[in-house]
Amino acid sequence: MDIRNVNRFSIPITTGNINYNTKNIDCKAEQNKQNINFGEMLKAKLANSPVEFSKHATERVLERNLNISEKEMQRLSKGVEIAKEKGLDDTLILIDKTAYIVSAKNQKVITAVNGNELHGNVFTNIDGTVII
Repeated sequence: MDIRNVNRFSIPITTGNINYNTKNIDCKAEQNKQNINFGEMLKAKLANSPVEFSKHATERVLERNLNISEKEMQRLSKGVEIAKEKGLDDTLILIDKTAYIVSAKNQKVITAVNGNELHGNVFTNIDGTVII
C-alpha cells in the first residue's frame, strides 16, 4: 500500500493493497516505547479512514490541484454513507464545485474532477448522484 502525504490532502491518502512485510522496518520503529510494530499502526490508521482513494484518483487530485480539507473528507464520507443507504454502487458525489466518482460499496474514490473541468462533461455508468 502506498501512503502519500501531499499538501493537497489534510489526511494521509491510501492506494493499493497493504504490504504487511515488517522485515525491513527501521530499528528505531521496532524499539517503539509501546512495542507496536509498524504494520499494526498502519492497520489501525486505515481502519479509521472512512474513504480510500484509488491510485488513479490520487493522480487526478494531484494533476488538477484539488485541495481536499478534512471538512471536505467528512462531507465525502457522508456522501458515501448516503449512497450506500440508498443501495448505490458507482456514484457521482458533488461537493461544492468538485465531482467525485465513488464506488460506495468499496468506499473508494475512483476519480475526481474540479469545477473548471465539469462543464461539458458526461458521467456514464453511475447508479446515482449525491449532492452534498
